[in-house]
Amino acid sequence: MAYINLLPWREEAEKAKQRAFFTALTAVALSAFAVVFIVNQFYQMRVDGQNDRNQFLKNEIQVLDLRIAKIKSLNEKKKELEKRISVVEQLQRSRNVGTKVLDEIAKIVPTGIYLIRLEKQDNSLKITGKSESNNHLANMIREIERSALFDDAVLESITSNDARSKLLSDFKMRIRIKGLTNSSAAQGAS
Repeated sequence: MAYINLLPWREEAEKAKQRAFFTALTAVALSAFAVVFIVNQFYQMRVDGQNDRNQFLKNEIQVLDLRIAKIKSLNEKKKELEKRISVVEQLQRSRNVGTKVLDEIAKIVPTGIYLIRLEKQDNSLKITGKSESNNHLANMIREIERSALFDDAVLESITSNDARSKLLSDFKMRIRIKGLTNSSAAQGAS
């Protein structure tokens, strides 16, 4: 008699194929998941590394900003000190101006000119006086222009009063003192 296999061999073969397929599918899915996870971790490490570098740069920028602010404040202090030094130097240069002015006035005032009032305003000198003649005033202006201390003599007015003496006329003159700055600028810097 012939031997007949009555077991459902086709169904068993198909189940075996299905198991092999699902096993392969699971292996591919696990491999794909592992690859995606590894790629994700790689890029996440790169992003974290870049974030760390960015944070380091931000911290260094803050340190440098503080240094820049300190340098700016030091530069402002330096400018203030330079202004004060220039004021002190100017005061040192103009320390004996009063005596020099009076000495120079004595040299430039010719006979026939009588000074009534000297008034210093900033770097100019206002002179009020009397003159016997306009020639004496012209000589005085020439001497002022030759002077090393005075400059820019401006005769503001000459008036003669008939009620008083006919020989004397009143005059007002303004002279600039060379090498002096305005005292208000010197006070503003200090």
